[in-house]
Amino acid sequence: MSDSLDYKSSGVDVQKADAFVERIKALVPTTFNDQVMEGIGGFAAVYKLNEEKYLASCTDGVGTKLKLAQKRDKHHGIGIDLVAMCVNDLLCVGARPLFFLDYMAFGKLDTRVSEELISGMVSGCKQSGMALIGGETAEMPGVYQDGEYDLAGFSVGELHPEEMFTDKSMKEGDVLIGLASSGFHSNGYSLLRKLVKDHETELMDQLLVPTTIYVDIFQKVRKKFGPAILAAAHMTGGGIDNIPRMSERFDYKITSWPSIEEIAPVFKPILKRVEIPQDELFRTFNMGVGLTLVVQREQADNVLAFMSEQQVKAWRIGELRQGQGQVLFS
Repeated sequence: MSDSLDYKSSGVDVQKADAFVERIKALVPTTFNDQVMEGIGGFAAVYKLNEEKYLASCTDGVGTKLKLAQKRDKHHGIGIDLVAMCVNDLLCVGARPLFFLDYMAFGKLDTRVSEELISGMVSGCKQSGMALIGGETAEMPGVYQDGEYDLAGFSVGELHPEEMFTDKSMKEGDVLIGLASSGFHSNGYSLLRKLVKDHETELMDQLLVPTTIYVDIFQKVRKKFGPAILAAAHMTGGGIDNIPRMSERFDYKITSWPSIEEIAPVFKPILKRVEIPQDELFRTFNMGVGLTLVVQREQADNVLAFMSEQQVKAWRIGELRQGQGQVLFS
């Protein structure tokens, strides 16, 4: 496989998207009021409802993983993906999911496909302990071809002020713990689709395994360890570059990473086909880690032991150093 086949050549320019976010950072805040606690650039927005309660909200899609689902005519898992991409972001501000809404757009409505998608969303919402309370379905011939659809999800959560993650309690020496992903989740598929041939149906099906929803284990860990859980990063678009979004006051020294044998099996055949530098791999794919936590050093081993008891695979992957928001591989 040529090393010219990378994420940018497959049609996705992450740097361009990051530059876009930087440009609109000056425009969007002109709409804010005093109740806005967290704005653009975070994993989710936080709004002060009153002195005792904040609301968190976010929106996301599934990306070009939809194309594989449409090719294989398997749609239930995509509904789970849609929920997962939203609720995992809510966790990163410390929120508990409350409810979810969806938007589905078809070239021509296929009720069987739409019912599969909704059934997946219902499954994802049940895993997240939240209600699917509404949505919108549109037919858009001329925008989408027959058999094509696109999705967007919207989720809202709640939290008390003291539960909101900030970087004030983070310090040098705190530990990074990575929770296993079920696969590539819902990112990097513009490249992945170029790496898989039409006849490789088994591999396609492995790539369609839904994104892990971390709500249950996150809530259990936070309930047990409380203030020892300092921050969280959803390893979504941009891969490892999501880690510095927790705070730019620190560098994130990666001291170890799970081996190819420890992460989801789908990675092995894919990584054999792509020849791009390690740093680009980690910025394109989650590389086996779907959620990263910052944990007080004193409790890191206890947190890992608890996750093992809960049958959740997790690893100590690094630690914080004073710095400027860089990810450093040792």
